[in-house]
Amino acid sequence: MLKQAARTKLPKRIDRLDELAHNLWWSWHYQGRELFRALDYTLWLTSGRNPVKQLRDINPDKLQAAASDPAFLASYDSIMSAFDADMSDDNTWFTTKYPDVLQGPISYFSMEFAIHSSIPIYAGGLGILAGDICKEASDLGLPMVGVGFMYPQGYFHQRISADGWQEEIYRQLDFSEAPMAPVLSSQWCKSLAEVQLDNRPVYIGAWQIQVGRTTLYLLDTNVEENTPQDRQLSARLYIADRELRIQQEIVLGIGGVRVLRALGIKPALWHANEGHAAFMMLERIREEVEQGATFDKAVKKVRATTIFTTHTPVPAGHDVFSSQLVEKYFHNYWGSLGIDQGKFLGLGQGNGVGNQAFNMTILALGTADKCNAVSQLHGTASRRMWHMLWPDIKEEKVPISHVTNGIHVPTWIASEMARLYEKYLGKDWMDRHDDPKLWERVMDIPDEELWAVRQALKRKLKGAMLDWAQQRWTEAEVMPQQVLAMGALLHPEVLTIGFVRRFAEYKRPALIFQDVERLKRLVKDRWRPIQIVFAGKSHPADFPSKGLLQHVYCLATDRDFHGRITFMEDYDMHMARYLVQGVDVWLNVPRRLNEACGTSGMKASLNGVPHLSVLDGWWYEGYNGENGWAIGDGPGTYSSEEEDRADAEALYRLLEEKIVPLYYDRDRGGVPHNWVSVIKEAISSVVPKFSARRMIKDYTEQLYVPAAGLRARRHISH
Repeated sequence: MLKQAARTKLPKRIDRLDELAHNLWWSWHYQGRELFRALDYTLWLTSGRNPVKQLRDINPDKLQAAASDPAFLASYDSIMSAFDADMSDDNTWFTTKYPDVLQGPISYFSMEFAIHSSIPIYAGGLGILAGDICKEASDLGLPMVGVGFMYPQGYFHQRISADGWQEEIYRQLDFSEAPMAPVLSSQWCKSLAEVQLDNRPVYIGAWQIQVGRTTLYLLDTNVEENTPQDRQLSARLYIADRELRIQQEIVLGIGGVRVLRALGIKPALWHANEGHAAFMMLERIREEVEQGATFDKAVKKVRATTIFTTHTPVPAGHDVFSSQLVEKYFHNYWGSLGIDQGKFLGLGQGNGVGNQAFNMTILALGTADKCNAVSQLHGTASRRMWHMLWPDIKEEKVPISHVTNGIHVPTWIASEMARLYEKYLGKDWMDRHDDPKLWERVMDIPDEELWAVRQALKRKLKGAMLDWAQQRWTEAEVMPQQVLAMGALLHPEVLTIGFVRRFAEYKRPALIFQDVERLKRLVKDRWRPIQIVFAGKSHPADFPSKGLLQHVYCLATDRDFHGRITFMEDYDMHMARYLVQGVDVWLNVPRRLNEACGTSGMKASLNGVPHLSVLDGWWYEGYNGENGWAIGDGPGTYSSEEEDRADAEALYRLLEEKIVPLYYDRDRGGVPHNWVSVIKEAISSVVPKFSARRMIKDYTEQLYVPAAGLRARRHISH
């Protein structure tokens, strides 16, 4: 593990800027971001809006000037006061409502965490959700520690070649620029724990990141004790090679438990975010057996304090390993559980119903007492999918509940929208944002004022896209048509549709191109045109999806679309904020029952961007007929061809007959009042119901407190 560079010496009057920069609390408080922006705006931009890098590179004269500037000092004092209040508040929602329920933190295991773009260790929705959960846990005072991976090369940066093919670029993270610190053991060694991988020890270190009150531990095998090969084990996210993947999941699950033990952390509950982390349950069973419990009693005890969340609605999406691979890495492990090979393999095979492969979701479902899907519709699909594990009960009784995902409102709200809400909903709106009654006041916002903010956010998106196009133009290998494909010709007054998500076949990114001539008529309409912004990455090993991306990109370079089809390269968390805040309509067209939940449309609605989607995932329970548009009908039995044909036709008709006319129907002042009505309905109906605050309260009340209460009663009875 690398050492951090020495931190910049700050003037005493503002010396806590370093402390603030190293706690990502600032990333979801816009006043905190504005403080660093005011310190040195140019450096703030060139540092990638990363205050740790900014403070490392800043001119000392700038710091001295800030330390004597009354306006800056007033902002500094206000922000530090708010930060201290949040970090020390003993009267949080959780501590007030559930005092003394948890005798330790909740440990939250996830393969990826997306907290901020300065720590690029995430690929998509799973990581975004995990990051939002950590932030909301901090806001509500729910004690939580996250356990994940520190990927020094993170997920890839995307470059699109002149012929539209995605190229992956991996860059080593500069640890001195990131808000993290190495965790050292009591012996001042860099490794905290070890696991056995094919009869060899692999040592594990960790990095610590503060996310408000929540501490995140990121595991790292790049320590001196390991071989060069094993030092690279944690280098990249979502390795396609199955053997490397099982090694990573052993490090996360078994190694994660051992790292927490080495740090003296005693979780009250253990939450596995997807099946990637399910080996965590095995390690805790082993600990109980080592202390004298039988295997069956150990399983029962571990189950009682384990929560498992499944995110994958189709069988092919679950992590599965061959029996041979499992035997290779666990032949010396199952004996420590007090069981034989057959019983061990059965943990991942559902006593034979899961075929001969070892399924990580089956392992998790069998070793967690509380299991949940991530939307109402996903809960139904999951109970149907896994009914085979409980053949003696009715499908609706399969013990998989649902907690619909939500978004962390402070992270995803545009500062312009936040100020508007503060003006009309009250200065305390953020503290009450999961209260549906609060959002009734959105109807009191003057249409003209809300529309002006929406237009300002659209201009910001246009500016960000132009900046990126200009930056890429300076690179000699970029062709003119590539710059045009990045949005150089987008017009801020044209109805703008966003299709922004991971590129995968089931998400159907090319659906809107099914009738190209019909789409061209919409795009090229002289008086009421539309334009479409695409962004997203394909998995490096998913060549069919990379082919889809190439198809969309090449269409974006077609002159006959007048530059109104664009592809935003290297989509990341920072650009996501511009996109969910700046387009006019958010488009989502997955094949039905293929999207567990989805959250990007929630972020768009928060910022006044209505959702246009098939009735899948969260939109199945979120659509009310007035807060956006539904494409086609709900789940049914269709062939892929029938579904594509019907949905494309429904999408074109909605655009032609409803959405485009509504957007361009303006009064003399240029305000589309009926469109603004849809915006207001989207905000008021979506934000309280699909916020991370509501989600964390649901997890607490439906899963965490019952599990903790059961444990407490058992402890008392003994």
